[in-house]
Amino acid sequence: MRSTVSAYARLPKIHKFSVAGIAATGAAVVAVAVAPHAFAADAAPAAAVKPVAWSAEAFGETQQAELDKHVDAAAKAGAEAAAKVKVDQERTEKQAANRSTERKAIAAKPAAPAKPAAPAKKAYAENLEGWISESLDILRAKGIPASYDGIKRNIMRESTGNPRAINDWDINAVNGVPSKGLLQMIDPTFKAYHVEGTSWDIYDPVANITAACNYAADKYGSMDNVNSAY
Repeated sequence: MRSTVSAYARLPKIHKFSVAGIAATGAAVVAVAVAPHAFAADAAPAAAVKPVAWSAEAFGETQQAELDKHVDAAAKAGAEAAAKVKVDQERTEKQAANRSTERKAIAAKPAAPAKPAAPAKKAYAENLEGWISESLDILRAKGIPASYDGIKRNIMRESTGNPRAINDWDINAVNGVPSKGLLQMIDPTFKAYHVEGTSWDIYDPVANITAACNYAADKYGSMDNVNSAY
């Protein structure tokens, strides 16, 4: 015994702990062997743990595969976006080219000739000079001969230039159809020789002159040939 103790005393400290541990383990084994039922009754069965086999190399490969997958997805999305941008740009350029072509076609198309503006209506003075001038323009357009001097001379003899003149004493008046207006026309003659485009009022100076000249042209060749009652 002495020699055993002496040997234990001479062991380093760490070896002492190891020996003590071994001794304690041996005691526990003995206790279990003696009373195994004590542990079996109180302790729940341990759950089975699936061993995990993992290494740094396998972990790295898995991460690289995930990274490659994301890179491929990003590249695909980028390619699709670039293709869409290209299609949109080509569509825009095509539309711009079409508009440019249309504008050139419109510019090249000769403009329709502008319709000549309608001539401004000629103004006439509201007096004997103006009435004769207006009537002469109508007579020329209709091909009816007359002159300014011939018209004015007969007006001055028949009514002295009064468009409301009326003869209520001659044979026409006796027959109920008095002569009226600048050139003293009766209603039936005025209506028969009325010139289109003038008033149907026998007292209207232009209508009266134009109808009288039309009548004189038919009966005498022209108002210029009339020098008395007609």
